[in-house]
Amino acid sequence: MTELLPLQEEYIKKLKLNELNGNRSTKKSSSDNESSKKDQATGKPSGIFLDKDGKPCRACTAFRDWTKRGKKKESSQHNNEKSKKENKPNNNATGGITNNNSQELPPDCPPDSEQLGRATWTFLHTMAAYYPEVPSSEQQINMRNLLSGFSQFYPCWYCAEHLREEMKKVPPKVESRWALGIWLCDMHNIVNERLGKPIFDCNKINERWKDGPKNGQCD
Repeated sequence: MTELLPLQEEYIKKLKLNELNGNRSTKKSSSDNESSKKDQATGKPSGIFLDKDGKPCRACTAFRDWTKRGKKKESSQHNNEKSKKENKPNNNATGGITNNNSQELPPDCPPDSEQLGRATWTFLHTMAAYYPEVPSSEQQINMRNLLSGFSQFYPCWYCAEHLREEMKKVPPKVESRWALGIWLCDMHNIVNERLGKPIFDCNKINERWKDGPKNGQCD
């Protein structure tokens, strides 16, 4: 077997090291792409969304993603704050404020996209449940205006844009209580489908939003 000179041996080691690093880079890239595909496959909004002014939009972002932003800030400031913290008393031992590591939104925090969405759908469905069965022309106009303005000013801008797109395809049906309730239910199910959530049976809108279930559990 031919003996390798020291320079040759070192060169071969470098080649092997470069090849190993290249394989690792390829695997990481594939993993990142796969993760991205999974996010696209679920159709669920993820990550921190920016508002129109370029700043992070809390009402557009789920709390679990918003807290990741805070953790990144905390990590980047850790080295600068370390010496200061060592010289300060432990506030946690005396009831000081602690960081929230849970993915649950604390009750006294501004709403995130998910809490805002749940509250909004509750309001809209309940409003439709108490809309007049036979509304007057003025009431129909007012309801159209309300929904139009709502789609313009909803705090989650990409949610509002999606709603406006759907309203162009299928304008609000305001000629009766049932028609409005079914229209809102259909709009809600479009969102449910995009988010991978169960589809609600629109025949049960009165039971869910006005009368309650027949077994009397809500009475």
